[in-house]
Amino acid sequence: MGEAAGDRVLSRLHSVRERIGDSLSAHPNELVAVFTRLVNLGNGMLQSHQIIAEYNTAIPEAEREKLKDGAFEDVLRAAQEAIVISPWVALAIRPRPGVWEYVRVNVSELAVEELSVPEYLQFKEQLVEGSNKDFVLELDFEPFNASFPRPSLSKSIGNGVQFLNRHLSSKLFHDKESMYPLLNFLRAHNYKGMTMMLNDRIRSLSALQGALRKAEEHLSGLPADTPYSDFHHRFQELGLEKGWGDCAKRAQETLHLLLDLLEAPDPSTLEKFLGTIPMVFNVVILSPHGYFAQANVLGYPDTGGQVVYILDQVRAMENEMLLRIKQQGLDITPRILIVTRLLPDATGTTCGQRLEKVLGTEHTHILRVPFRTESGIVRKWISRFEVWPYLETFTEDVAHEISGELQANPDLIIGNYSDGNLVACLLAHKMGVTHCTIAHALEKTKYPNSDLYWKKFEDHYHFSCQFTTDLIAMNHADFIITSTFQEIAGNKDTVGQYESHMAFTMPGMYRVVHGIDVFDPKFNIVSPGADMSIYFPYSESQRRLTSLHPEIEELLYSDVDNNEHK
Repeated sequence: MGEAAGDRVLSRLHSVRERIGDSLSAHPNELVAVFTRLVNLGNGMLQSHQIIAEYNTAIPEAEREKLKDGAFEDVLRAAQEAIVISPWVALAIRPRPGVWEYVRVNVSELAVEELSVPEYLQFKEQLVEGSNKDFVLELDFEPFNASFPRPSLSKSIGNGVQFLNRHLSSKLFHDKESMYPLLNFLRAHNYKGMTMMLNDRIRSLSALQGALRKAEEHLSGLPADTPYSDFHHRFQELGLEKGWGDCAKRAQETLHLLLDLLEAPDPSTLEKFLGTIPMVFNVVILSPHGYFAQANVLGYPDTGGQVVYILDQVRAMENEMLLRIKQQGLDITPRILIVTRLLPDATGTTCGQRLEKVLGTEHTHILRVPFRTESGIVRKWISRFEVWPYLETFTEDVAHEISGELQANPDLIIGNYSDGNLVACLLAHKMGVTHCTIAHALEKTKYPNSDLYWKKFEDHYHFSCQFTTDLIAMNHADFIITSTFQEIAGNKDTVGQYESHMAFTMPGMYRVVHGIDVFDPKFNIVSPGADMSIYFPYSESQRRLTSLHPEIEELLYSDVDNNEHK
């Protein structure tokens, strides 16, 4: 028989400090043996696999079986790193993706302390000689986002749009006055002075509902394929403008969505309706470093997957924009600009050409802007680790160039990698435009302990600039696109690329006590997919580009080194 409902109680979730303390009381000899072994290794940092190896060595297998029922082994296996400064051992515990706790054990006194993030980072800094303990710049971005809703379950990480739709629809359901921001947006929405969605005839929610019902009644008497031009005068009389659809059927579907949203908001209806609003016509994509072109550049320094990713992205994006604009009943020509660096001396490529149309598109171009200094244009290639002094001037030049090309501000700016994200951040802030970040790769996780020992890498990699840039860009971004969950929050045993920026220290420069929250709904996973004309079954050998095999073999197996690679 199970327990009676009245006998059930909710037990309190114990902290890591309490769990280690309980384990010390129950198994003092075994735990002392483990921590003593860690201290005997000398002051330094241990990674998770080293901690487990020392645990397995210190405790015989038979004794480890007794500890499996307790919390200590679980805590050790969740430890991502240990900082040893005798007689203390500090542990960074990660019970699940995006959640961290910090404790410190005094091996001599068998005392356990819980540490705050600043306390743990300060303890960690003692491993680096000359770190300033008294006057340290601490960065905490949490207050800027404290009032913003966010999920608490790890499975919700990377599903920001779905979470916000659920949150917003719930708010709209319980408070009809919350509909007014949407009404005001639809009334103010325009493109280059052309009013869209609603005009000034509609001033209240009741007036909007009345107009929608009358418009629906009017459309119900028309054939489904009736073009918008045949009923746009009636729509204008009711207070409705362009953007509802290119024919009676599609306009009626959009009207139904908004009527359903006004009556009983739900996440699915909200997402569908917002997706029908015409908003994005001009897009700017930033990718400054490397050799960005459509041919003869793959294999060059800093040139690879990011170029392929962006070229595939813009082709799909243009097709989607053209389809939506047509379905919305608008006569607008979209533009996409890929902004990169102009390289005058890149012979054999188009990298010295200012404007280049992207193959397979009608309205997408590569716009190249040179790096320049007071001495003039920088003609040679520069490593992605060396571009930082040029980016602010580059941003000003890019702002001037895209304004000339588009004759308007873009509707969306997308940054790629650290340098592109910094330029995108500065441009978006300057122009008041929606900002998207795509990291591709965050260097911090590629170079172990590159934050703690940043000074060792500084002459070659300039991580002080790069990590600062990444922090600024990811916090400024309106939304962040990643390809996988792993990129954001890793997995059960591995820390994610963005997650590694939650808390870290660069001794002598600053201490980040809250850099980014991986639960932030700005994170959205959008897998890039695969082009089936390129990725096909191995059995279809006739589709292979055999003419490229010699060039591929040269790239992979050549004995000639390129000194420019870093």
